Amino acid sequence: MNVLLLGGGGREHAIGWKLAQSSRLDQLHTAPGNPGLATIGPTHAIDPADPAAVVNLALRESIDLVVVGPEAPLAAGVTDAVRTARIPIFGPSRSAARLETSKSFAKSIMHRAGVPTAASEVFADAESALDHLSVRKPPYVVKADGLAAGKGVLVTSQLGEAASWVADCFSGRFGPAGNRVVIEDFLDGEEISVFGLCDGTTVLGLRTARDYKRLEDGNRGPNTGGMGTYTPVPGHGDTFVRRIVDTVITPVLETLAADGETYTGFIYAGLVLTEAGPQVLEFNCRLGDPETQALLPTLESDLLDVIAACTDGNAAGTELHWSGQMAVNVVLAAKGYPEAPVLGDEIRGLDEDEPGTLVFHAATRRVGLRTETAGGRVVSVVGLGPDLDAARDRAYDRAARISFSGKQYRTDIAQ
Repeated sequence: MNVLLLGGGGREHAIGWKLAQSSRLDQLHTAPGNPGLATIGPTHAIDPADPAAVVNLALRESIDLVVVGPEAPLAAGVTDAVRTARIPIFGPSRSAARLETSKSFAKSIMHRAGVPTAASEVFADAESALDHLSVRKPPYVVKADGLAAGKGVLVTSQLGEAASWVADCFSGRFGPAGNRVVIEDFLDGEEISVFGLCDGTTVLGLRTARDYKRLEDGNRGPNTGGMGTYTPVPGHGDTFVRRIVDTVITPVLETLAADGETYTGFIYAGLVLTEAGPQVLEFNCRLGDPETQALLPTLESDLLDVIAACTDGNAAGTELHWSGQMAVNVVLAAKGYPEAPVLGDEIRGLDEDEPGTLVFHAATRRVGLRTETAGGRVVSVVGLGPDLDAARDRAYDRAARISFSGKQYRTDIAQ
């Protein structure tokens, strides 16, 4: 099969790395890709969120299957355009992807499906939102309705900060994503994520994972796209995953189906383990980054086989097989991230292989013979081991061997 993978981050490098292990793969194309993906197959400098460009590329390269990595192509309707061109694609339609691209839509679907989630209100103007905030008790949870590059959520105990954030939303801080805001109850408990692959009817659950969103140790500093993760979460194995698939993911997809939306693609539920049981924080219509970089190295099944079966609507009866290993992913970020990452610093140590470790490229670029930083989250360093301590030690030993000016990373992942 000729496969086109859309995206160019660490998640996509991990997906491409796993797809490349399949005997069914003839060639892997990526758009736009990154230097890590370029070692696997051709990369193409197009916008993966441009439907016409993706269709043209797929037709030109005789692509048999398109796999969507990030959310932007989903929001732009790329899956719809590719399906119209009669090219198989693994990813939900733009309408179904509102589970991620509109928090108010996701809330309405969850309520209809009877899925446990925080009580919430949706506001289309600043005045009514601020009035509502004034009568709530802290902590305050405020979310921009649309996609905001992972920065559209505020949790604070300060009313003034929450009010200022709401005002910023409606003044254009997040563009159209902030035209509406969702204010919801705070959910107290540890967070956990459950991932799945869907064929429209069947959901194949992956392992659990836990990520670290704050920049600094001790969950301090600004929010980021994710500074590390580990998988699986101890005490939350296959039985827990099946429970979430049966009580959370499947009811949501059945509710979408009742509205005429067949959901095919990756999905993940971000959950909070409250005293009342798991409750949904959010849905995303893709795999997580940095979680994917830890999940896929522990998957023994052929990922291309599984995705092809889901795309064809034939996932029923498919069983996923996992290694007995734990995985820890430590993200190395550029100086100035997340506000203003410094670009162009040379990265050294990427080619120093170490047993039980993997390095996935994210914001990197090749300039001559140099590999340089090209954005905020630069590389993911994954350690594998029989237990969490061994995996963690390997990840940090490998991370210490990679250097670039101003390298930032947390030292408490999986502690």
